Amino acid sequence: MNYTLNQLAVFLKIAQTKSVTKAAEELNLTQPAVSIQLRNFQQQFDIPLTEVIGRKIFITDFGKEIAQAAESILNEVKAINHKSSAYKGQLGGRLKLSVVSTAKYVMPYFLTGFLKQHEEVELLLDVTNKAKVIESLERNEVDFSLVSVLPNQLDIDKVDLITNKLYLVGNRDRKFPNKPQDKSIFNELPFIYREQGSGTRYVIEQFIERNQLKVKKKMELTSNEAVKQAIIAGLGYSIMPLIGIRSELTNGELQIIPVKGFPIKSTWHLIWLRKKRFSPVAFQFLNYIKSEKSKIIKERFEWFEQYP
Repeated sequence: MNYTLNQLAVFLKIAQTKSVTKAAEELNLTQPAVSIQLRNFQQQFDIPLTEVIGRKIFITDFGKEIAQAAESILNEVKAINHKSSAYKGQLGGRLKLSVVSTAKYVMPYFLTGFLKQHEEVELLLDVTNKAKVIESLERNEVDFSLVSVLPNQLDIDKVDLITNKLYLVGNRDRKFPNKPQDKSIFNELPFIYREQGSGTRYVIEQFIERNQLKVKKKMELTSNEAVKQAIIAGLGYSIMPLIGIRSELTNGELQIIPVKGFPIKSTWHLIWLRKKRFSPVAFQFLNYIKSEKSKIIKERFEWFEQYP
């Protein structure tokens, strides 16, 4: 047998995604290139690794065993590369983070400087909703998570990063008085919710319950971007984090509607399991955050202060 590391990586990705097309997308390869690699890899075995039924590809039991072996081999190769970097005095390894979807506007600014300093570090960043972020942290699948609502069920440590401000937002079709509106305005506006499990959804529901409001629920969408586009199109209004609407406020696609008691404020927290045994990469990243946090906030988030 004379298979290559590249063939192992391609087959593993096919096994994980159960799709040649998805594997090609995640590997940044063309679909024909992935198909050729799979065919060349299969030719080295007498037993089928996959079978196609209809238009779906299925991994055989033998293929699943080969995929597990491939993952083990590729992890060992990465470990060798990281050890090589360490001997050269370079920090290497994986930094694994999960962040809530709106935190994608925050986390990159706290990563850029660190990754430029340590080019051998490999970043794995999962952007999802609050429920899945907490689940990945609880399973110890990540080093850190970024959330605005702290989990009650986990024993964690944290570093507070920046303030999270949420406002009532609409498009420019309707003009509102400059003075703050009464909270009863929520009774008349068609309202767009984030999905269950979202941190923003949790904040909205807490606000509505605390103020005993009757809200006209118009729709429920599964991402911050989807909510934003729906508001721009005139489908309704929502409470949104300031961090994700800077461009739309600047170009006039969205407006902040002044309401008494707003903005709703929380904090973006970088959290980790209290008993977590950090890798050298995770340990250095935490030190970087603690030492550079104030500088990053001043350079990248000073515009926040324009909005009271």
